[in-house]
Amino acid sequence: MTVALNPADFRPAGTAFDARWKRHAAILAGVWAALLLLFSRDTADLATIYWTNTTFGHCLFIAPVIGWLVWQRRQELALVPPQGWWPGLALVGAGGFGWLLGDASSVALFRHAGLVLMLQGAVVTVLGPNVSRALLFPLAYMLFLVPFGDFLEGPLQDITIAIMMPLLHLSGVPATLDGVLITTPNGFFEVAEACSGAKFVIAMIAYGVLVANVCYVSWGRRAAFLAMALVVPILANGLRAYGTVYAAWWTSVEQATGMDHIVYGWLFFALVMAVVLAIGWKWFDRDPDAAWFDPMALQASVRRRVEAPIAGLLALTVASLFLGWSSLIAARAAPLPPRIELPQVAGWQRVGASAVAPWSPDFPGADHMLIGRYSNGRGQAVDLAVAVYASQHEDKELVGFGIGAIRENDRWVRIEDVPSYARGHAIRMIGPGRVERETVSWYRIGDMLTGSDRRVKLETLKTKLLGGNQAGVAVLLSAEQPGARGAIDDFLKVLGPVDAFADRMAGTR
Repeated sequence: MTVALNPADFRPAGTAFDARWKRHAAILAGVWAALLLLFSRDTADLATIYWTNTTFGHCLFIAPVIGWLVWQRRQELALVPPQGWWPGLALVGAGGFGWLLGDASSVALFRHAGLVLMLQGAVVTVLGPNVSRALLFPLAYMLFLVPFGDFLEGPLQDITIAIMMPLLHLSGVPATLDGVLITTPNGFFEVAEACSGAKFVIAMIAYGVLVANVCYVSWGRRAAFLAMALVVPILANGLRAYGTVYAAWWTSVEQATGMDHIVYGWLFFALVMAVVLAIGWKWFDRDPDAAWFDPMALQASVRRRVEAPIAGLLALTVASLFLGWSSLIAARAAPLPPRIELPQVAGWQRVGASAVAPWSPDFPGADHMLIGRYSNGRGQAVDLAVAVYASQHEDKELVGFGIGAIRENDRWVRIEDVPSYARGHAIRMIGPGRVERETVSWYRIGDMLTGSDRRVKLETLKTKLLGGNQAGVAVLLSAEQPGARGAIDDFLKVLGPVDAFADRMAGTR
């Protein structure tokens, strides 16, 4: 429905109203610029992720889309008076606290989401609730500025494999599956995170939400379109992966994988996006000329008003408090021994690295990092790695992407998780020459010993916010197959409890 309005009925005469909008918009722009400068590390992180990480390349288009959404609402928006509103500081504070949680636990997702929420809170504080209601969807759409969705990679890998394997067998391809590895007589394929289709599914979620708002009014149709935008690319990715292996079966691995990158990157999912839009086109129910909102319903006087310059200063003050809190936390790093050494283990001798497939984990930023290989008289060999941190922060953390047993772009590939061992997290992995290893990881934070990345983050957050020893230790044991679990077990019996060993390395006992 198109709304016809007479601005003179409720708009101040002359140019005073336009001047007021320009003043509030200028103040908001200044607050945004100051927030991005105050949190410049996170601003730079986001820009780097957008530009270099193909999974989140779509985020480069989110800001222009938000600008377009606001521009589409400009005529109605000009009729809604902006008013400073101090209760909007609650959103700024929530964003600041979320940022602090992410900074304390070294979870980039929380930091980035906190920064975006502070930007949203600044809009509500400087422009007021009426304008914020008018801009509800563009403000909410800002959440897609946050790079999220990595957690989808594992489940989507499983779905891709579940689609591929039956199709390969139906097509007569003698393929076998081992974790995420598919083997055919003329090829060896890893269904890696990049093959899960996560990057396109994440982009399709943002695309689907936009189309659902712009082209639909019915919530049922919106939900149906979003479901289709999610399911179709998942199925299509499974078919793409199947087609790659099938093509390799008939041609060669080199030809099939080379073609796959071209098809996947430039043609296949562009076609999928067009198909999704074409299917949904028939049920579009929003009039392209309809008003985005009724400005007459957003003329109510606002209680708890505050002048726009004061609102902007208050927003920056609230955000700065969390920066100060973070600085206090960073000053409480635990003291560490100036030097540590790997232990002497009875019945085991230090030997050189494996001549078949040497392995080493990656813990960037560790204050102490040691790795050594031990062998006994029964032909068993175990690699022991220890990383010690006085405290953790960005680029200096115990767990994270590419940190730990397998580094980013490593020669080693995780095949699957295997049953946990003595509270540690165990994985089976394969490396050069198809040599297999089993590796067990333990993490010591405070009085807790765990193999869970999530528990490490939570315990780190707890010690930073509530006080306590911030030292963190990673202990890894790795051995080549066959007999890896037996070798690790025998070594661990002599080494003793992992928590006590970790405490000795950190100098806490």
